[in-house]
Amino acid sequence: METLNPPNFEDDDLYSGYNEYHPGLDTAAIHEDEAFQQAVRTSYGKRPVPTVKVPGTSRLSTSRGGTTGWGRSAMPSSSGLSSSSQEGLTRPMTAVRGAGFTSSGSRAPSGIFDPLNQAKSTVSPLLMKDENSPEERLKQLEKKVLELLEESCIAAQSGEIKLALDKAKEAASKERALTRQRDQLALEITPNMDLTFSVLLNLATQYGNNEMFGEAMNTYQIIIKNRSFSNAGRLKTNMGNLCFNQGNYPKAIKFYRMALDQVPNTHRDMRIKIMKNIGLAFVKLGQYTDAITSYEYIMAEKADFRTALHLLLCHHALGDKEKMKRSFTKLLDIVLDHVEDEDKYSISADDPQTNLIVEAIKNDSLRKIERQRKQEAEWTILTAAKLIAPVITDTFAAGYEWCVDQIKLSPYADLANDLEINKAVTYLRKREFNQAIETLKGFERKETKVASTAATNLAFLYYLQGDIPQAEKCADQAVIADRYNAGALVNKGNCCLSKGETEKAIEFYKEALSNEASCVEALYNLGLSYKKLNNAEDALESFYKLHGIVRNHPLVIYQIASLYEQLEDVDQALEWYQQVITLVPTDPFLLSKIGDMFESEGDKQQAFQYHSDSYRYFPSNMEIIQKLGSYYIESQMFEEAIKFFERAAIIQPNQVKWKLMVAACQRRSGNYQQALEEYKSIHRKFPDDVECLRFLVRLCTDLGLKEAAEYSNKLKKAEKAKEVKTQRTASSGSRPGSRRSSSRTSRDGSASSLSNASIPLGSPRQTHSGHSLTPSAKSLSNAQKILEADEFSSAEDRHDINFRETSASRLGRPKTAGGNKDDFEDDDIGTDLLPD
Repeated sequence: METLNPPNFEDDDLYSGYNEYHPGLDTAAIHEDEAFQQAVRTSYGKRPVPTVKVPGTSRLSTSRGGTTGWGRSAMPSSSGLSSSSQEGLTRPMTAVRGAGFTSSGSRAPSGIFDPLNQAKSTVSPLLMKDENSPEERLKQLEKKVLELLEESCIAAQSGEIKLALDKAKEAASKERALTRQRDQLALEITPNMDLTFSVLLNLATQYGNNEMFGEAMNTYQIIIKNRSFSNAGRLKTNMGNLCFNQGNYPKAIKFYRMALDQVPNTHRDMRIKIMKNIGLAFVKLGQYTDAITSYEYIMAEKADFRTALHLLLCHHALGDKEKMKRSFTKLLDIVLDHVEDEDKYSISADDPQTNLIVEAIKNDSLRKIERQRKQEAEWTILTAAKLIAPVITDTFAAGYEWCVDQIKLSPYADLANDLEINKAVTYLRKREFNQAIETLKGFERKETKVASTAATNLAFLYYLQGDIPQAEKCADQAVIADRYNAGALVNKGNCCLSKGETEKAIEFYKEALSNEASCVEALYNLGLSYKKLNNAEDALESFYKLHGIVRNHPLVIYQIASLYEQLEDVDQALEWYQQVITLVPTDPFLLSKIGDMFESEGDKQQAFQYHSDSYRYFPSNMEIIQKLGSYYIESQMFEEAIKFFERAAIIQPNQVKWKLMVAACQRRSGNYQQALEEYKSIHRKFPDDVECLRFLVRLCTDLGLKEAAEYSNKLKKAEKAKEVKTQRTASSGSRPGSRRSSSRTSRDGSASSLSNASIPLGSPRQTHSGHSLTPSAKSLSNAQKILEADEFSSAEDRHDINFRETSASRLGRPKTAGGNKDDFEDDDIGTDLLPD
């Protein structure tokens, strides 16, 4: 068999000769080639039936069918896939094995081109996770701990400290359970130390908020002793705070210093805060020198207004005048950073776009912070000046002058005028009115706002002194200087009200309210003005508005109750009066007022209760003594009534009626001998009293005593003298007085704390004084009628009455408010019982 000649490399065509075809020779060679014939027999027409691929096998059976060429049927692909089975796949461009095709079971998933063999898993990501696996259970438990921790923090922020503590305890319990399960399963999962730290810190914080200091300290100790927590030593600041709240200041200082050692110097703000706590603890201990050391360190590092004030207070406590001055100058040297000028927020008429921006930022959060910082700075400077002014120099005025001069040289020169106003107020508190007036007069030529403030104070000062014309003049000056000054308008209205110009005063009060809707003085005085005009509806509206602004103020609620009483709405009046009594439970006149209203409604028991409370707080009130004594007489409890009338006799020893009431109570209770001795004592002190002589005659006659004739003669003389006096009074044109009214005088009243509320309020607030409640003699008159009911009864009838009363007293007196009528009250008088 001839072989193919090798190509001639020397020719120009290197590939010539390879495609030359010799039909006879080539065909014979193919037929004689056993390897080729074996391949033909195995690949042509005898292919196996295609079968379904079994997972895990690497080869696919070829489909039955003819081939388009001998090469495809004689030479299988390197991947073992037939042409029919590779229709869905991309056939490699070369005959070399690679490009993501493999015959092993670890090849890429079907339909995925993965030449780098990066598809490690054939599991679908959409398959559900096994919730019962240990890892999943730990994740769910950790998620629950985080939810409880968040709920605890939210509750603490909302002020629900008890709920926050409960949530913190539950979170700590869940976290311990999580740690135990992780240890039991021995899984290769890293413990979440941040979660443990957060849970313990929150638990300690909530213990501290609930004032459970022991438990909080123990929890902090657990955190600090665990070396897995980084920077846990800084929590000693919190432990120091707990000791500070408990009053254990030395231990608090110890913890603060330990925390200070844990904080690096790069954290300057943190170190300054700890130093502030140390200084405050030294102040609490009274160790002002050590506190000054801490505060001076802070002032050198980062000065602030509050620390400067504390440093000045320490020097003030030590009495060092020079250092007080030096600290005050340091306070004035502090620059108020990050506070914009007021001109930035002013509206310009030229640029509408800028105006919109200004309106947007005028009251935003940043503006509120700026305003708060500025107010704190001003308050600190004025407080320091008021503190040191009386002590840094020999006189009060010189100290204020030094402070004013220093403020004028500082960036806070605007505060000098406020300090001058405060100087005048201080003079007022020291009762040095002339100096206050001179100080305020110095502002007359100052700028508009300051002049208006000074004139307002001057007007109020003159108003308190009763100089209404001068007060009105200053009020006019204040209104001219600043028409929108609500205090000046209130003072002007008060002056008009004092002159009786109520309508004009109402107009000024309304204008003050239009300028400042929350001006409580204007609202209160407006209500009083309407009340003075008997316009109860408008007065109620004003006081209701004021009640909405100033909740639970006794004067306001009292005025509302008084107006309802004026409108004869007793139920509403009682309800509001009882609200007042809850705010001022020791006001005796208000208690008496409520008792009178219950008595007018017929509720004797409630009236007696309120009158008794009033007597307990003001035992010298004659009106209450009369009412309580009359109540006991009407209840047939004469022994109790004697106590009150004896007290009245001590308070008013020159009034014979109280002694007569005591004797009458003894007589009605059956103690005739004591009554006789009492009447004799009255006769010795008041020998011309007709009533005393009449009862002496009657008692001596009933008891069969010889003194009856003597007292009868004295009675005739006293009656004749009384008739002569009555005739003289009638002839002179005066109104004659009756037997009982001649011995009855009105009591001396005193001012009530709430009934004086009809005085107008000024600006600033003033003290009040007013009228007392009008007493009523109705109850005393009823008691006298009961005591004198048996005045003209016969001796036999009197003995019978006394017997019944004695028997009733033994069996127990009826617990009713009504007295028993005398059976012989309306009988005719026998001539034998009349005095000779």
